[in-house]
Amino acid sequence: SLADQVDDLAQRMERSRGWIVKQALAAYLEREERQRKLTLEALADVDAGKGVTHAQVKAWAASLGTDKPKALPKWK
Repeated sequence: SLADQVDDLAQRMERSRGWIVKQALAAYLEREERQRKLTLEALADVDAGKGVTHAQVKAWAASLGTDKPKALPKWK
């Protein structure tokens, strides 16, 4: 179980269960905040007309493996 894994790690690291949980939670929150920031930045780029369209990606992907593959679409 998860609790057993936490206890095993705590024992190996000579730390308390609470310390392990606090470290894990801090790392999770940091990762989630970074993901939220990147999502907001990406949405702002889309709103500003930046990016690559789905049609461009589909056309590029369809050309892969052919005699004349298209160049990777460029970010606007």
